[in-house]
Amino acid sequence: MARWLSAPLAFALVSFTLGELGDGLNIFQGIYLVGLGWNEGSVGLALSLMGLTALLIQTVAGDIVDKTKIDRRIFLSVASIVTALSASAILFVQEGNTDHALIFITKIIEGISGSFIGPCLAALTLASFGPMHFDKIMASNILWGHVGSVVAAILAGGTASILYPNIKYCFLVIGASGLLAVFFVHYLPEGDPLMGRGFKGKTALDEFGQLEKIDEADEETEKADDFPYQDQDKAPIQPPEAASYREVFADRKTAALCVAGFFFHFANANVLLVLGELMGWDNEDGSPKSTAIPLIATAIVLAQVTMALVTKLGDRLTVRGVGRKPLFMAGLLSLPVRCALVIAWKDAGESWLLSTQILDGIGGGLLGLIHPYIVADITF
Repeated sequence: MARWLSAPLAFALVSFTLGELGDGLNIFQGIYLVGLGWNEGSVGLALSLMGLTALLIQTVAGDIVDKTKIDRRIFLSVASIVTALSASAILFVQEGNTDHALIFITKIIEGISGSFIGPCLAALTLASFGPMHFDKIMASNILWGHVGSVVAAILAGGTASILYPNIKYCFLVIGASGLLAVFFVHYLPEGDPLMGRGFKGKTALDEFGQLEKIDEADEETEKADDFPYQDQDKAPIQPPEAASYREVFADRKTAALCVAGFFFHFANANVLLVLGELMGWDNEDGSPKSTAIPLIATAIVLAQVTMALVTKLGDRLTVRGVGRKPLFMAGLLSLPVRCALVIAWKDAGESWLLSTQILDGIGGGLLGLIHPYIVADITF
């Protein structure tokens, strides 16, 4: 690893570039397709396919990342490139209500590849820093991911506004982000693969990237480290095994977390689209207004900046002893309050409607931060 790039900095840079790969630009793609002549139903289906695929694949992707013996950095690099290429396929769509198959297929592929990014990054973080410093580094990862999303929205929005109505070149941001992500993944440490699965290890990096010994390393891990070099006269020592799916979902805490996360994201999925309709970013003929681009960019930036600030605040609160549950509940409650305000202010003007994105940032920031914390708590 290059001396000029420490492990914490490498994780921050990877998270930043992966944040630029996030689905925030999907809304720009929807506007572009409508401008080419697609009907709103086809656009909605295309954008929904990625989310539906991710919903179905996410658990399988996490399981593969957990059990793999392949370097997880390879998984992360491949997932980043495939996601970027799939998202960039929109550059090849011809004018008119055509090329549906190209977008539908690439959105499914994007949903599959994108499902591997989060589990890979979390596993590499845990494998490198262990449970003692996981919260701190994961909070940094999430923070820089939001910053990356802000930068992507600004670059894409600025490019699209300048080149309107030919906004397709704003999607080059996605390709550049994918290449940068692969470059910085090279500097990530592999860490202890078993510790990345939730087993205890002997050594890990601290929050400054310095190697330290983990006091909690147990006899089971020491035996697993010696496997398969055990005494031939004794019975073979098996490496530690992870819990089965049945055991995981039988745990009430895990089941409650899964159900809460499902319904939150299910309800939150189309709020931004509804917000756009209420702000009137379409002309009477269905084509997007020139003001639609800055409006969308502002909505995304406002939410992501709030998420970044809330992530930083949430991390400090947890360090000071504030429990996970109050913060998690605050994130969940932000969504119904946001929806109620969108309905109440539907005729109040664009500024009032845009302000509801602050609540989106509060909900997304708190849930994005606390969710992996709770998973780590349950694991250890």
